Amino acid sequence: GVLFRDISPLLKDPDSFRASIRLLASHLKSTHSGKIDYIAGLDSRGFLFGPSLAQELGVGCVLIRKQGKLPGPTVSASYSLEYGKAELEIQKDALEPGQRVVIVDDLLATGGTMFAACDLLHQLRAEVVECVSLVELTSLKGRERLGPIPFFSLLQYD
Repeated sequence: GVLFRDISPLLKDPDSFRASIRLLASHLKSTHSGKIDYIAGLDSRGFLFGPSLAQELGVGCVLIRKQGKLPGPTVSASYSLEYGKAELEIQKDALEPGQRVVIVDDLLATGGTMFAACDLLHQLRAEVVECVSLVELTSLKGRERLGPIPFFSLLQYD
């Protein structure tokens, strides 16, 4: 199975959490120079970073949820898990075509969830300008799964 990294200590330390948000924001500001419209947080731990990152950048935040959690019309994308398949959804009216979005999650492992999130945003004709996470498990090659979409992580583990 996939070894997950515990982010609880980071969440318990407000200075460290703030530093992680500022480091992600600094990277995005220098890379995209204010040309980001929204941060999209992935269910569920991406929700911990998405709103704070959006606030730091002065942009809005939209949520990408697991299937059946959002009201109203949605679009969906499926992805594989070690033990089967799952689906992600976003509200159909969450984004306008051409809006520039950064997807955030706590951890990138195989890249399946992040890739499905990119698919969702492409269905809405939004532009995924980058994907970011706090932690990347490099041995699982999730970054490669994202193809040409830029990816950035603060911490890398084998």
